[in-house]
Amino acid sequence: MRVIRICFILFIAFFVCYHFGDKIIDFLLLPLKNSFSENGKIVYIGILDKVLTQFQLSFWSSVIISSPFWFYQLWLFIRPALYDKEVKVIRPFLLVGFFLFWCGICFGYFIVFPLVYPTLMNFGVAGIEANINLKDYIILTLKVLVLLGMLFQLPNIMIILGFMDMVTKQSLRALRGHVYVGFAVLSAMITPPDPMTMMMLWLPLVALYEFGILAVAFIVHPYLKRKYA
Repeated sequence: MRVIRICFILFIAFFVCYHFGDKIIDFLLLPLKNSFSENGKIVYIGILDKVLTQFQLSFWSSVIISSPFWFYQLWLFIRPALYDKEVKVIRPFLLVGFFLFWCGICFGYFIVFPLVYPTLMNFGVAGIEANINLKDYIILTLKVLVLLGMLFQLPNIMIILGFMDMVTKQSLRALRGHVYVGFAVLSAMITPPDPMTMMMLWLPLVALYEFGILAVAFIVHPYLKRKYA
């Protein structure tokens, strides 16, 4: 039933986003338009590109905009498996997860995109007019925003795993080196081949991981110690 309700929420949000599709596209195109150092055009190539772009835009936008509602449904799905004391402890992290999700989206739109797109546009041979495919750009932009929103859930995931007694502050600290290398690979894949831009994504991910370790140390461990005392 929770899955059905999540699908219904996304279904309604899809049509709302479809109705306001033009305004959403203008908002998403702004970072790209600001990155044009010379003449540039945003074009569509296939006959169905504009139609498919509108549907893709509506779907991914509905995932983002309706996030408070499907976050709540996920919480209602998890809640029956928890004791009352665990519900009181974990409930605040539902709001934290929603806040972190939007932090990831804002981080992508206001920090990553203004740094990445000018770098990509000015990379390589100069003096060439840019013709950017509308469909490719919109789909890539929305997927990156959703991905960053999910990546910013890292502290929440670490806390939940801590409450499940699957990780400890000691095990998380022992994994630091491997996690940092993984973040570096992920940052290199998402960002252009520019060390500064890569660091702009890598450092927040590292900070989120360290924040998760602190949360496990100062929230999860004291709670488990009192529970099993």
